[in-house]
Amino acid sequence: RRNCRGNPNCLVGIGEHAWLGEIDENSFHNIDDPNCERRKKNAFVGLTNLGATCYVNTFLQMWFLNLELRQALYLCPSACGDGVPKDTDYEPQTICEHLQYLFALLQNSKRRYIDPSAFVKALGLDTGQQQDAQEFSKLFMSLLEDTLSKQKNPDVRNIVQKQFCGEYAYVTVCNQCGRESKLVSKFYELELNIQGHKQLTDCITEFLKEEKLEGDNRYFCETCQSKQNATRKIRLLSLPCTLNLQLMRFVFDRQTGHKKKLNTYIGFSELLDMEPFMEQKNGVYVYELSAVLIHRGVSAYSGHYIAHVKDPQTGEWYKFNDEDIEKMEGKKLQLGIEEDLAEPSKSQTRKPKCGKGTHCSRNAYMLVYRLQAREKSLTVQVPAFLQELVERDNCKFEEWCNEMAEMRKQSVARGKIKHEEVKELYQRLPAEAGSPYDFISLEWLQKWLDESTPPKPIDNTACLCSHGKLHPDKISLMKRISEYVADFFYRRYGGGPRLNVKALCKDCVVERCRILRLKNQLNEDYKTVTNLLKMTVKGTDGFWVGKASLRSWRQLALEQLNEQDEDAEHSNGKMNGNAQNKDESNEEKREEEEELNFNEDIVCPHGDLCISENERRVVSKEAWEKLKQYFPKAPEFPNNKECCSQCKILEREGEENEALHKMMASEQKTSLQNLFHDKCRPCLGSWPQETDELYIVSQFFVEEWRKFVRRPTRCSPVSSIANSVLLCPHGGLMFTFASMTKEDSKHIALIWPSEWERIQKLFVVDHVIKITRTQTAEGARYASEPQLCPECREGLLCQQQRDLREYTQATIYIHKVVDNKKVMKDAAPELNVSSSEAEEEREENKPEGEQDPDFNQANGGTKRQKLSHQSYITYQKQGIRRSTRHRKVRGEKALLVSANQTLKELKIQIMHAFSVAPFDQNLSLDGKILSDDTATLGSLGVIPESVILLK
Repeated sequence: RRNCRGNPNCLVGIGEHAWLGEIDENSFHNIDDPNCERRKKNAFVGLTNLGATCYVNTFLQMWFLNLELRQALYLCPSACGDGVPKDTDYEPQTICEHLQYLFALLQNSKRRYIDPSAFVKALGLDTGQQQDAQEFSKLFMSLLEDTLSKQKNPDVRNIVQKQFCGEYAYVTVCNQCGRESKLVSKFYELELNIQGHKQLTDCITEFLKEEKLEGDNRYFCETCQSKQNATRKIRLLSLPCTLNLQLMRFVFDRQTGHKKKLNTYIGFSELLDMEPFMEQKNGVYVYELSAVLIHRGVSAYSGHYIAHVKDPQTGEWYKFNDEDIEKMEGKKLQLGIEEDLAEPSKSQTRKPKCGKGTHCSRNAYMLVYRLQAREKSLTVQVPAFLQELVERDNCKFEEWCNEMAEMRKQSVARGKIKHEEVKELYQRLPAEAGSPYDFISLEWLQKWLDESTPPKPIDNTACLCSHGKLHPDKISLMKRISEYVADFFYRRYGGGPRLNVKALCKDCVVERCRILRLKNQLNEDYKTVTNLLKMTVKGTDGFWVGKASLRSWRQLALEQLNEQDEDAEHSNGKMNGNAQNKDESNEEKREEEEELNFNEDIVCPHGDLCISENERRVVSKEAWEKLKQYFPKAPEFPNNKECCSQCKILEREGEENEALHKMMASEQKTSLQNLFHDKCRPCLGSWPQETDELYIVSQFFVEEWRKFVRRPTRCSPVSSIANSVLLCPHGGLMFTFASMTKEDSKHIALIWPSEWERIQKLFVVDHVIKITRTQTAEGARYASEPQLCPECREGLLCQQQRDLREYTQATIYIHKVVDNKKVMKDAAPELNVSSSEAEEEREENKPEGEQDPDFNQANGGTKRQKLSHQSYITYQKQGIRRSTRHRKVRGEKALLVSANQTLKELKIQIMHAFSVAPFDQNLSLDGKILSDDTATLGSLGVIPESVILLK
């Protein structure tokens, strides 16, 4: 039965069912029994799988049950052999110490499973990635042997060789002279090919099979001193106590280029007689099976590893599966269930029948045999210092168990008290007719009935209206309960404010009714006002109303009514709100109101009627009164009201100023026509013959002046020439004659003497800058007034260089080289590109937020170059000077970079722009290869506007 949310009297389905009737104690907590984590009697300890470390766990369990290896590791001297201080945690320093501690915990811990993360971390293994298990076994044995080789005790130093190391010889026999050469080698496991075989013994036979060396593969015989046909085979010389047989299940597939798993069945027996395979037959070579390592899964790259290992002390078989360990029945190895999992396909090979003492597996990848022992198995004791560490861990575990048990106990006690409380109060929760009552939040009641979260103090602030009473719209979120239960709740849990029968707000109900009436009346009034607006207003009975306000008055009225409707939600913050949030929300609301207020579109900045009659019209008195019902605070302007006197004065002054500016612009343009049109301009590079002196002004002045002359009504007039920007603080010139002919030419504009006379009459000049030519016997000499300031010039150059090395968010260009064609330095921009391509290039090639001043979009949609005389074309006798600004060419993209970012970071930007991986990017700048990924762009000589070639 669901709760009727709109009915404050419905108290059914709010969470009470969990408490009514008898309740099981376990439902009062969500804490598992800590004894489930306790090790059972005579059971082995499991290992936590840290993600994909099951393969490590199988080897650890197998090595732990090799008693000789465990004994030797315990004999290893430890850095903390004298004990670890009680107030510090034990942190093993070497691989041996990690294994010691892990084995001691596996032997005597009280936990059901332990965490091997410290050991795995020490090996540097990735816990989320499954490694090659066979490769891990080899590498770890090599590491362990190398670590133990430094030990003084021979029993410890030689344990890996004694347990796992055997010898075989590669024997080559010359067919011509019969000479036999032998290469002896050690092995820690035999790698057996299983393809085409059904039995383990067949795999061993193939491993030892004779190989013929003929043709190109012939053998160079030392006796014959020539290449001869020969035979080669492996001879087993000695075998270790523990014989590891790696079944090569994971092989390389040449067709796919990946490893694959061979899911073929291989038969093996519990007893293996190796005597037939030995060169010398005079020893005891009977081995018994001690471990089978299993890979469950079809793929070589995924799956799960488990181990079946025999307890050397009892002869019983156990299945080790991370945290879970299962004992096999009747001291027998049982692989059947493992072979039923993860079938490779429906057309699988049927499992061959196995006789007594033999087994078949298609998932076993390693078989471990131990030399059959005649003497009784070893008993291994944990050294005292390790036992102390284990006891310390066991104490921690016991403390945790006690803590969990206590938490369970407390939860049950709290649950019982709550159960009694709910049973009693729920019956008295409904308010009887005519009895006092309180409103309380449904959300709080549900939390009170939810055993998982203890209720917080009652908070009714979110349900209050602007008058501090219960908002009518919040009734659906409240429940009406008896005063008796409300007294208990406020006494027990606190909070407030209390909302009883007096909390119902009459003011809000009246206001809501008014708004509802207006909402219902709005459509009718809209029709009435529309008809009234069609009537012609005579005399002075009308009122001015903004045309924009009239167009949207119904929408404005509806929004205003909805805002008033939701007023309570704005005036009250949310649960646990603060005054600051309220102020912010009110401020936002005020801003919205300022944007939406009716008839304010005809109010001038001085608060009076605006002077523009195009934006307003006269409406009848009846229409105005209807509109005033919805907008009582709207500004009122009778149609006999005069416009704002201040605005009239400003308008008149503006018109006079515009006329004056037009006259000034016309006069200046006539006086300096060539300067305005950028025609017949002098050039320092080829000094004009007709004069010996030229004047200089800043290019900024020229550009600002041209803007004013073009648009005198929109731009401010230019009254003065500020040449101080071209001078240093000492009054000296900042540019050399040579630099003004090249890179600094963009900062200056050259003026003819005749133009200078007119300029001095039109503008106020702060500093006169003049270049004079003097003819001498050696040739022409050029002098400037004022003279160059060498110190400040040097400082400017240093600053420019520093800016080039320390830029942030500067634009560079990446050009992708296609078919080894390099871009020309001054490659012309693509001028006729389709509109879609132009749009795409504009989006791709520009740094965000920039407009490209080189191009304008023509009406036809094609890109045409904008001719901007002052920036790009300068009249010279020998031709046209190109702009120094880089122009993008097609196939080039602009990137925003900083000097301190690395080349690697730039390559990642390029990858996103061009979809080329960083390792495939060959970058060059001015013929120099950029290869150091760690170097910064500043140190590599990348400056703003650089073009980097990407191949």
